[in-house]
Amino acid sequence: MNKLKYILLLSVAFVFIGKKSHAQDYQTAIGLKFGAYEVGPSIKYFMDKNTALEGVIGIRDHGVVFTGLYEKSQQAFNVDKLSFYYGFGGHLGSVGSGYYKRFGGDDEYYNGKHILIGADAVVGLEYVIPNAPIAISLDLNPRLELARGPFFDIAPGLGLKYTF
Repeated sequence: MNKLKYILLLSVAFVFIGKKSHAQDYQTAIGLKFGAYEVGPSIKYFMDKNTALEGVIGIRDHGVVFTGLYEKSQQAFNVDKLSFYYGFGGHLGSVGSGYYKRFGGDDEYYNGKHILIGADAVVGLEYVIPNAPIAISLDLNPRLELARGPFFDIAPGLGLKYTF
């Protein structure tokens, strides 16, 4: 429960610190997302100056997870090219036999194939490198697993994307 309190406090602080303006210089970005559980390709598309959709195909030991997120973005700390983003979405996937890793918790052993379905959130910072088509993001992904739970966990993530 303490993790959830810290995440909520951090999220609220970022919202009040950030200036409401558009910090992105691109409409679409493709790249890789490196998470605590999964690593895989990602795509982010801005529908307008402050609203984006992001999809991630997370490949993990013994499985794959598809995640879709709806994100709001705003300039962070009055720094050009730095944005704060937050959002929500869901995931759907499957894992086979093996250990299922939980961030900061006990691993669980699965003795067969299992479906993963749940709700996701995201809060993070993204920096677009000036004069280069590269964006780097660092975020936290709290998620509620419903099919194998319910249980709650949180995973940090690092994203590297090509922007256009």
